[in-house]
Amino acid sequence: MTAGTMMAAEIAEIPAMIERQLQSLETYLEAGRMLERDGTRGIVTCARGTSDHAATFFKYLVETQIGLPVASVGPSVASIYEAKLRLNGFACLTFSQSGGSPDLALLQRTAKQGGAKTIAVLNEDNSAVGNGADHVLPILAGPEKAVAATKSYAGMLVASLGMVAGYVDDRTLIAAMRALPGLANDALACDWSHANMRLARCNSLFCIGRGLNLAVAAEAALKLKETCRLHAEAYSAAELLHGPVVIADKKLGALVFGSIGKSAEGINSAHDRLQEKGAQTYLAHPDSAQNRLPMPTSGNALIDPILQAICFYRFVEQLSTEMGENPDAPPGLLKITETV
Repeated sequence: MTAGTMMAAEIAEIPAMIERQLQSLETYLEAGRMLERDGTRGIVTCARGTSDHAATFFKYLVETQIGLPVASVGPSVASIYEAKLRLNGFACLTFSQSGGSPDLALLQRTAKQGGAKTIAVLNEDNSAVGNGADHVLPILAGPEKAVAATKSYAGMLVASLGMVAGYVDDRTLIAAMRALPGLANDALACDWSHANMRLARCNSLFCIGRGLNLAVAAEAALKLKETCRLHAEAYSAAELLHGPVVIADKKLGALVFGSIGKSAEGINSAHDRLQEKGAQTYLAHPDSAQNRLPMPTSGNALIDPILQAICFYRFVEQLSTEMGENPDAPPGLLKITETV
């Protein structure tokens, strides 16, 4: 990673952050147990930007491992439309780095008034969202000063894993989480730089995943826009084949986030189709035999998206600086975005 950028320094702090989270793992496990004890019927999420991508990971994790429905509610439902929500038996999870945006705090309050138990997954506990929540799950990332959030995203994914492990009492997942700090360090050493300028020269980029990995694809597309000013869009491997694939040609670049889980075949098929159309494709896959972009091997499909995100963050920070951009302060963006 490029010495001197705050973004690089914060990416390098991810393994230590995860270690702190594991020392407080019981907090996340107990939140999951609480949802199970309460007979929670479903969950709504409240988030924007990078935090909303973490909420996407949480959605697929809960729906595939627990079977509860999870729906994202747009903050404007409360802040602009002033709607009343009927959420008896539901939980509302707010994901936020700063906890400071008024629309997130208002949606959380509206959900509570509608009968939901409110849980905030935050980096800043002492915030409007944190102070208004029934329960706060700190992600322990420490100060995050670069505009492009990185370590807080990884922390939200770890917290999500902890909640689900607690809900279903998944000892295998808990054991896999214990290996994360070492694997995160390995991810920081993975070099994707051979893709840098090839992707930078493309007219547009697709970021592809499915299920849990779609959350990484969405985050990758946002970071390419934020830090590199490259046009990038995220698609599910399935949605790609419902239309967007028609614009793929040699001027299109594609970052594909593979899986060893049940979504593997669909993601691989999307990758192959993009290659057939001539796109510049790069695959980050947990099976090293399929990789063009190396990543650590965890052997657990629930863990792999965190490692893919770390590898990608290292890559995009380097790409941004090579392109002459400032990843710490992209033009026109603020660290804390307050929307209503």
